Amino acid sequence: MDLNTYQREAQRTDRVPLRQRSGEAGSDLVVPLLGLAGEVGELLSEYKKHLRDGDSHQLFRERVSEELGDLLWYVGNVATKFNLNLEDVALANLKKTRDRWGPQSTSLLAFDAEFEEHERLPRRFEVELSEVVVDGRKKIRMCVDGEKIGDDLTDNADDPDGYRFHDVFHLAYVAVLGWSPVFRKLLNRKRKSNAQVDEVQDGGRAQVLDEGVAALVFDYAKEHRWLEGVSDLDYKLLRTIKGVTSLLEVRERSLGEWQRAILVGFEVWRKVLSAGGGKILVDQDSKSLHFLGPSDMGLGE
Repeated sequence: MDLNTYQREAQRTDRVPLRQRSGEAGSDLVVPLLGLAGEVGELLSEYKKHLRDGDSHQLFRERVSEELGDLLWYVGNVATKFNLNLEDVALANLKKTRDRWGPQSTSLLAFDAEFEEHERLPRRFEVELSEVVVDGRKKIRMCVDGEKIGDDLTDNADDPDGYRFHDVFHLAYVAVLGWSPVFRKLLNRKRKSNAQVDEVQDGGRAQVLDEGVAALVFDYAKEHRWLEGVSDLDYKLLRTIKGVTSLLEVRERSLGEWQRAILVGFEVWRKVLSAGGGKILVDQDSKSLHFLGPSDMGLGE
């Protein structure tokens, strides 16, 4: 039996059918919603008995099947009363879970694959972040393959928190997602041969969103021990990131790929912070970011 057929048949036994009303929710909605909560409680109760009684609870599987059936009935009932198709709900849920938990592709099409080499992000390159003293202040300088790029950075905060090393996050986006308008600009790899791509995908708004995502995740990580020991990120955080980047090419990347980019980025960031700098290998082909060790450059002008 398919889900739509089940949903139609289940409504034949509805004792509190949908009624026309304006404004307040009536018993036709409250009863099935409370029913869902009640049946979850019944399912937990059966599991409690199983834990307590072990194999002597011989009807455990039958009871679980019964409670799951009751839950399914209430799910179908609630879907009907909100004018939802149960099969559509199920398909949308599978898409959502595949997007986050499904196997990650190892051969994603590069966003700049059709452009000339001078407009592509390098597939593999080395970055060095090192502390320097400029006008009596400690700053972080970034070099790519030995050449300085971008401005020297501080934490831009009253209390130092390591944000001066936040370029590591953009490097993670390059490695795992093949995307970072900020780093594309720093490397002078904007796709100027296509005016539309240059303006929309590589332009100021895209760069602001790139920085905004890095700042948003940094604030989240600060409240979660800098993601040390964390393997799964909050779904709302990932959904927010997908939402704010939905007009950009990176929308093609899944929640799971975003999660990997963020976790890999913070894994390397923690090592860089501890070492006061470091050398980092960015590898788009293996979709990886590696901390190679402390920086060779010492403090100095």
